[in-house]
Amino acid sequence: MGLLDELESEAQRRKSNDDDAAALKAARETAYRTALEPAMGKLFAYLTELVTKLKQLQPKIAIRHALAGYGDVVAYVEHEYDVREARQPSSREITLAFFATVASSECPNVQVEGSARVRAVSALFQRHRLGAPLAASKDASGEIVGATFKAKGRVPLTAVFSADAATGQLRMSFTNFDDFATAVKTVASDQVSEALYDQIGRYLMREPTELLREVLPEDYRSQLRARVHHDEVKRRWESQIASRQQEDIAMLKREYGLGARFNRLGDAMGKLRGLVSRKS
Repeated sequence: MGLLDELESEAQRRKSNDDDAAALKAARETAYRTALEPAMGKLFAYLTELVTKLKQLQPKIAIRHALAGYGDVVAYVEHEYDVREARQPSSREITLAFFATVASSECPNVQVEGSARVRAVSALFQRHRLGAPLAASKDASGEIVGATFKAKGRVPLTAVFSADAATGQLRMSFTNFDDFATAVKTVASDQVSEALYDQIGRYLMREPTELLREVLPEDYRSQLRARVHHDEVKRRWESQIASRQQEDIAMLKREYGLGARFNRLGDAMGKLRGLVSRKS
């Protein structure tokens, strides 16, 4: 192939790529105008009606998140919701925000030992605004080497739904629903329907749903189950060890406290008097 033929071939390839990109862009814009834009209007109406009913009925909706080094943080949804919509010429976004109040009485009271572990748990509590450490103990240098943690406060929950002509898809993000993180899922325009709205509503109410469940290979599912079991066993042992440490510390305080020292001193004096009496 000569030079001119090579240049012509490259020009044809680029033109084909440009044509494909233009066709894809046009298809996405059409999907947004004909499907996604009206669907976003229906979703906004659905969410508005949903939160109105939730405010009326006040169902008890629990949020339970595992926090590394601490345990489960339990909270209950406050039925005060903020639903907002932002519109642009080629995009729409819906935001639903509300809070869940931490039920401190249902959260563990955990004693954490070791400066590194205290710092790690304290950082998580600070990041998620769950309160400060209690009954901190320090070493000779003033560094905190032990502390008690008890969750309190409020957990913010946010759901964001966005669609635009550039992608031709619905993007959903959920923050602090399944855990202290953000889960994201994209849905094709032809899959946005009343059934999807129902799944979203059930997910927001923490009911069983397939909304964010992906089809995973069985071996990977087995690995995940094994990891969850391992983490649960680890947390259980850490809790038992912390409890045993507290029992041991209390026992040592009883044995080597001020009263115990006086008792041992009295016993020693009694033995000494007995020896003196026998010698005399």
